[in-house]
Amino acid sequence: MRILQLTSDWKWTGPAEPLVHAVVGLRARGHVVDAAFPEPPAGHAGALLERAGERGVEPAHVLVRQQGFVPLRDGAEVRRLRAFLRARDHEIVHAQHARGHLLARLAARGTRARVVSSWSHGDPLPSGFWNRWLYGPRGCDGLTVLSERLAESARARLGGPRERVGVVPGVVDASRFAPRAAPESLRRELGLGPDQRVIGVVARLQPHRQVELILNALARALGQAPGLRLLVVGRGTRAREVLEEPVAKLGLGSAVVRAGYRSDDYLDTLALMDALVFLVPGSDGSCRAVLETMSMEIPTIASRRGILAETVSNGETGALCDETPESLAAAYCDLWRDPARWQARGKAARRRILEHHTIALQAERLERHYRLVIETGGER
Repeated sequence: MRILQLTSDWKWTGPAEPLVHAVVGLRARGHVVDAAFPEPPAGHAGALLERAGERGVEPAHVLVRQQGFVPLRDGAEVRRLRAFLRARDHEIVHAQHARGHLLARLAARGTRARVVSSWSHGDPLPSGFWNRWLYGPRGCDGLTVLSERLAESARARLGGPRERVGVVPGVVDASRFAPRAAPESLRRELGLGPDQRVIGVVARLQPHRQVELILNALARALGQAPGLRLLVVGRGTRAREVLEEPVAKLGLGSAVVRAGYRSDDYLDTLALMDALVFLVPGSDGSCRAVLETMSMEIPTIASRRGILAETVSNGETGALCDETPESLAAAYCDLWRDPARWQARGKAARRRILEHHTIALQAERLERHYRLVIETGGER
């Protein structure tokens, strides 16, 4: 097949990494796959252009960097994209974000390209008119979601042939995110002792992330589990409000270790963790941090929000908790008392990744869905 993977966002966020994985995985299966996305503003390091380039994915078509969709403004952009679809003879254009979706839908008119969109959130598709049009049979030829639960909900709300909604779970590069031992030098740098158990937080420090709840649970657990440490990996403009002030108020002191934003040693930093605690999904509904740590044999302490209850198997690959200090503290204390059990959960987490969330499996599922969309798409 000849496929275009398209996003209208220049940032390395949300569905950006799954898009790059899709290009790599589908090319490995013998398909001709192009990518289209905007260039970042000058001086922005770590954007999609840079990260995709590190994986051998360059944009074959560069979109104009804009917000939203304005017909008068974006007419030329649609015509440029249509000319590209015709020149490359794409059969599928898989679009991310509403702007990218609309550009693809309009540009595909008069070409043989079928338009596939993604609902990349872990909650069901809202049933409002806009979403029913955008993701329904009038707005796109196919739709991918993260789980069968979400697919059944979308089919019920959108109508159309059942097969136009396909399931493509979240994806992680399991060869990169493989189990490893953390360097002792990094452990010393962060002040972590050999007998301590490390619970990790990987997230932007924003109020909705429930960091204060995680901290309250730690304060409750330390009486029974004095060697617990919370390793916070991430940054945010409201870090003082979200992290520093609650830590001071609860008197947690050295029990909370601030690693900040990590780039070059990100994998080594994850390897310090005995478990990850993750309560609130961000812009990526597949909860990429959970998939990354699971792939490294790190179990998860999670809420039941979004896709988490379908990704984390309670008692097998981690623990699903109520969003209360008592419930989280019980999981923390269990990790302290029985590390061998949690190590076994980490190994089970890695097995789950290899069975459900690899780049090769993502490509296989996308290929199958694209073929169904082409076969059932009818004439334009």
